[in-house]
Amino acid sequence: MKIKKTIVMALALLATLGSHAQIPVYLDETKPIEQRVEDALSRMTLREKIRVLHAQSKFSSAGVPRLGFPDFWTDDGPHGIRAETLWDQWDQAGQSNDSCTAFPALTCLAASWNPQMAMLYGKNLGEEALYRRKDMVLGPGVNIYRTPLNGRNFEYMGEDPYLASRMVVPYVQGLQSNGVAACVKHYAMNNDEENRSEDNVIISDRAMREIYLPAFEAAVKKGHAWGIMGAYNLYKNQHSSHNDILINKILKGEWGFDGVVVSDWGAAHNTDEAVKNGLDLEFGTWTDGLHSGKGDAYDQYYLAEPYLKGIQEGKYTTKELDDKVRRILRLYYRTTMTDRKKGSMCSEAHYDAARQIAAEGIVLLQNQRNILPLDLGKARRILVVGENAIKMMTVGGGSSSLKAQRETLPFDGLKSLLKQRAPGISVEFERGYVGDTTGAYNGVTTGQNLTEKRSQDQLIADAVEKARKADYVIFFGGLNKSNYQDAEGHDRKSYELPYQQDKVVEALAKANPNLVYVNISGNAVAMPWKSKVPAIVQGWYIGSVAGEALAAVLTGDTNPSGKLPFTWHASLKDVGAHALDAYPGIWRPQKDIIDIEYKEGIYVGYRWTDLKKIKPTFAFGHGLSYTTFAISNLRTSAKSMQSDGTLTFTVNVKNTGKREGSEVVQLYIHDVKSSVDRPYKELKGFAKVNLKPGESRDVEITIDKRALSFYDELSHDWKAEPGKFEALVGNASDNLSLKTAFELK
Repeated sequence: MKIKKTIVMALALLATLGSHAQIPVYLDETKPIEQRVEDALSRMTLREKIRVLHAQSKFSSAGVPRLGFPDFWTDDGPHGIRAETLWDQWDQAGQSNDSCTAFPALTCLAASWNPQMAMLYGKNLGEEALYRRKDMVLGPGVNIYRTPLNGRNFEYMGEDPYLASRMVVPYVQGLQSNGVAACVKHYAMNNDEENRSEDNVIISDRAMREIYLPAFEAAVKKGHAWGIMGAYNLYKNQHSSHNDILINKILKGEWGFDGVVVSDWGAAHNTDEAVKNGLDLEFGTWTDGLHSGKGDAYDQYYLAEPYLKGIQEGKYTTKELDDKVRRILRLYYRTTMTDRKKGSMCSEAHYDAARQIAAEGIVLLQNQRNILPLDLGKARRILVVGENAIKMMTVGGGSSSLKAQRETLPFDGLKSLLKQRAPGISVEFERGYVGDTTGAYNGVTTGQNLTEKRSQDQLIADAVEKARKADYVIFFGGLNKSNYQDAEGHDRKSYELPYQQDKVVEALAKANPNLVYVNISGNAVAMPWKSKVPAIVQGWYIGSVAGEALAAVLTGDTNPSGKLPFTWHASLKDVGAHALDAYPGIWRPQKDIIDIEYKEGIYVGYRWTDLKKIKPTFAFGHGLSYTTFAISNLRTSAKSMQSDGTLTFTVNVKNTGKREGSEVVQLYIHDVKSSVDRPYKELKGFAKVNLKPGESRDVEITIDKRALSFYDELSHDWKAEPGKFEALVGNASDNLSLKTAFELK
């Protein structure tokens, strides 16, 4: 379709110029992109250049019709392609053909520890974006899990910069293979939601470089992302969406980013910084059309009329302008001006991809007495308890809210599977607790009626009565996507489970020893009853296939292989940011900002628990299986590494159980002696391997000098000191049974 449009445009120009004219360079697909960009730039008027720098609607920016460049359409879609909205409003447009496949949230993807799943995710999501004629997906998110109270953690990829880096690259590559741009967000240090536009992050260069920037760096350097979204928060008293250090010096300077920096919606704050500090495309500022006395608010964006006026008055040259326009033209040639396929929406292939991702991301946290998988040969009565078993989770949570074509609920998924596998089993439901009975977000409604007349005490009593008679009790609890839980715009107010769920779990555990707790959330929660509940499953927000995927794990059709992408702390006092009273920050009324000092520095997640010798509820990288594995015979390709070389570690992994399964081999590096303070260990490699019963296989993990390096604040560069190191290998950050020493020459 795009080629046809280009040909039509070229023919029109040829007719105007005469029979001897050649096709313009900017329309000649045989020419290099950079040459076409320069030719198109030379043909644009000043107003046309300004026109492409800012939004023209809630989610689109204008093209250049005179030259054949179409409008550019973005979409809130890290987990699925969001429903169409009205031109100037967040509410949906009321279309009947804008449903989507809801893929698992990115915490679930990260928990798969499988980059192939990230590639599958991006590719399938890109196909749905193409079908809906979207040119850029506003995602993925890679902000670090600094505190379990962050309402948006479910959209991100966990606490570890290496894991997030490995997972974001194939996601970006898969998405962009469709000619749809990724817009990796939120750059940078957007680690809480409550006062995100006033938060001023105070952080050491080393902590920023080692913890909070690596995933963005990988997305740019290895994933070649075409878009980066600036965050709401400030860094060094300057908003991130037009921050000189973050954008000009690091992103575009050091990393050589040649794509487009997009503001988060409403994250731009003044023209001067937007012009000079690297913002290329402004969205979301003054979208109600009521500001500055003009009917069309988009003309009053900081990069619109105020910028044009500044150029005309000599305040700005066109140097910055042309750089911005070059980047946007480059984006056009990568997306709207390419010959893209039509894509597909809600196909069985997409639902199958969602199932694969979910199957590899669900984490079996605890399984005492091997209570899971459910023994369908002996069970006759199964009781399902909990609102999260019947509540739709695709609607809500902020900008990732979706209008899913279908969503299988956990209770329905389990009933359906058991009807096929074990029709003699009775499956009953009890509410147990009442949480959020609403089901609407920006005009998208679930259609569910979750109102409940019984009291909390009566709900518990009814559940306990049936629990005593059941062979198994499965409680689906956790959080939901309401405000102050897993949702954009607010942080959680407490680490504890909401809606008195602890009381329900305690009562059920007392009534029946065969209790399975399934936690639906994107965050860790307090589990004071952990020792009383034999089986615990982390079920995430899985989207369209939630019920199918969870039922498959509970019944054993799927052997779980997920590993936690964050440390599951027992309480907030075990989290560095909270232990040091470094969250949520200090209000500075004279500056109208909140200073958030990252006092814990590089000690985030397992780095902090190692430092303080804290035993977490569940460790980073932890996850069980229905089979067993033996990891042995660690060896290296050499006993030393040259500073410009690599080193390969090999281990043997054997499935010592009775069923097929997958294990994740994790490699951490310990610097024996360093001139600076370093974490005891850091993840620097992993590999997931699938094995049949009795099968064994060698697994190789290769590292380079960067894996041994720290960010040196004196030289402002990465530094690896010659000396002794140790490689620690196992299947979780607290279960590293193998160790070998080596040296950096």
